[in-house]
Amino acid sequence: MAAGRFFADLSPSAVVAGFVAVLVGYTSSVVIVFQAAAALGATAAQTASWLWALGLGMGLTSAGLSLWSHRPVLTAWSTPGAALLVTAGAGVPMAEAIGAFVVCALLIVASGWSGWFERVMHRIPQALAAALLAGVLTRFAIDAFLAVRSETTLVLSMFAAYLVGRRAWPRYAVPGVLLAGLVLAGARGQLALGGIEWQLTLPVWTTPSFSVPAVVGVALPLFVVTMASQNLPGVAAQRAAGYDTPVSPAITTTGLATLLLAPFGAYALNLAAITAAICMGREAHEDPARRYTAAVMAGLFYIALGLVGGAVVGLIAAFPKELVLAVAGFALLGTIGGALAVAVKDEGGREAALVAYLVAASGLSLLGIGAAFWAVVAGVLALAVQRVRR
Repeated sequence: MAAGRFFADLSPSAVVAGFVAVLVGYTSSVVIVFQAAAALGATAAQTASWLWALGLGMGLTSAGLSLWSHRPVLTAWSTPGAALLVTAGAGVPMAEAIGAFVVCALLIVASGWSGWFERVMHRIPQALAAALLAGVLTRFAIDAFLAVRSETTLVLSMFAAYLVGRRAWPRYAVPGVLLAGLVLAGARGQLALGGIEWQLTLPVWTTPSFSVPAVVGVALPLFVVTMASQNLPGVAAQRAAGYDTPVSPAITTTGLATLLLAPFGAYALNLAAITAAICMGREAHEDPARRYTAAVMAGLFYIALGLVGGAVVGLIAAFPKELVLAVAGFALLGTIGGALAVAVKDEGGREAALVAYLVAASGLSLLGIGAAFWAVVAGVLALAVQRVRR
C-alpha cells in the first residue's frame, strides 16, 4: 500500500531534486570527511568504509523517515563535525575516536528520546526560523552567480535555462538547468566520466575504545556542533517549509543510526538543511504533500553511493565545480525567496529576523560552532530587547 502510494506520488522532478540534493551534499563537503579520516590515521580501506557507513546511514534514515512521515526528511553527515575532527582528532587513536563517535551517538539519542531538543525548537519564532534558513542558503545562490567569473558561458547558459524553464515549464525548471549544464559541459569535454571505478566497498570494523580525553576532546564537541550547527537549522528548514515533522523521532533515529554504524566510520548523522531545502521546494513537486518522494529518492542515491564509496572521488571529479554551484544556487532561489517573505512579514519582528538572516549568511563561526547557532542567538536577543518594556 505504502509502495503503491510512493510510486503514484513520484515524478521526474522529484527524482532530479533527489539527485541534485545528493550531488550538492557530496561535492560541498566530502573533502572535509576525507581530511577528518586522514587526521585520525585512517587507511584507504577505512576511509572507503567511512563513506560506506555514512552513505548507508544517510540513505536509510532519509528514505525511512520520509516514507514513515510522508514529509521530505533528509539527513546528512555533520559537516562541521568533520571539520572539528580535522583538528580535535589529530593524534587520537582510531579506536578511541570510534569510541567517541559512540558516545556522541548516545547523546544524540538522549536528546531526541527526552524531547528536550524539540521543546527548545518550539520556542523559536517562525520568523527567526525562516530567516535562519534563508541565511544558510544565501551563500549557495551567491556562489552560483560568482561562478560566472570562471565559467561564463556554462553558468549563463544554465541561468537562461532556469529563466525559460520558470516561464515555460516551472515544475521542471531545475531538471532543465541540470540537463543544459550536462549537455554543454559534455560538448565542451568537461565531463571526465572515464576516471570512475565502480566497485563495491567493503566495510571495515573498528572495535571502540573509550578514554576520558577522547570523550571530552572529541565526543562532547562533536555532539555540540552537530546539534547547534546541523540539527537546529535542519528543524528550522522543516518549519520554514511548512512541515510539522516530528522532531524527536527524527533526531532519535539519526542517533541510533550513528550508534549502529559508528564502528564502520559514521561519526555523526543529523537532519539536513541545505540539501533538504532542495527536496522541499516547489521544484521538487508542485504539491507539498508529494515532495517526500524527492527525499526518498535522495536516500536511494545515498545508499547507491555508499555501496560504491570508492567511486565517489571519481564521480565528484567528473562534474565541473561551476556546474554544481549553478544547479544548487538556482534550485534554491525559490526557497530563499519564500523564507525571506515569511521572515519579514511581521513588522514587529522584522528587524530581529533581519539580524538572524545576516548572521547566518555571514558564515560566522565562534568557539567551533557555526553561524546557524549564532544567528538564532542574535535573533532571539534582538527580539527580546525589542519586547522589553520600559
